[in-house]
Amino acid sequence: MTDALIVIALLLTGLTATAAALTRDPVRQAAVLALLGLCLAVLFTVLQAPDVALSQLGVGSAITPLLILLTVRRVRRDEHSDDRTDRSE
Repeated sequence: MTDALIVIALLLTGLTATAAALTRDPVRQAAVLALLGLCLAVLFTVLQAPDVALSQLGVGSAITPLLILLTVRRVRRDEHSDDRTDRSE
């Protein structure tokens, strides 16, 4: 039974990682990365590494996607303000 859970967790992790690599929109990519972090946390839990799973939940599922979203927001806001400056000149 444990081997089946490991295989399922590995497949989910592989599929989610592939989806993250193929996603081009940064906002969607952040969402897929959060899902990837969750899949990795499940995998670590199945592999009996709860401390690593908790770290993965915090960093991979929450902090990293949040930083990506904040960065995208900042870049888009800066581009938008640059467009306004260029039009007024």
